[in-house]
Amino acid sequence: MIRIACLSVYLGLVSACMSADSGRTLYEELGGSSGIEEIVDRFIVEIAFDNRVFERFADSNVERFREKITEHFCVLANGPCVYTGDSMIDTHAGMQISDAEFNAIVENLITAMDESGSPIAAQNKLLARLAVLKDEIAGI
Repeated sequence: MIRIACLSVYLGLVSACMSADSGRTLYEELGGSSGIEEIVDRFIVEIAFDNRVFERFADSNVERFREKITEHFCVLANGPCVYTGDSMIDTHAGMQISDAEFNAIVENLITAMDESGSPIAAQNKLLARLAVLKDEIAGI
């Protein structure tokens, strides 16, 4: 009985070690520069075909959006980047983005990350880092 208990504890510890952080940055987990660029490109396509939010981006400079969102994701992922865009508040002030629109954009990003083959754990980390910005984006 003691052997079974010890084996259970051992297996639990080994499992915990195997699922522990690999020491890689989120930037690396997302595939580095090329991985983030792929996510962003797929994200833009998702937005373009989403009737819930497309109108919000209809007059946007897509190349600038791509550049700035790539920088932003890279910085949030602890990559070797510098974000040179406007603050989230300055970018979204007066837009009155609804919670439904915000959630639709999050869904688009999740789909883009899924299609890019990003690991779920890495997706969750990026989403958590973005979630704290909601008050700087929606409803202002």
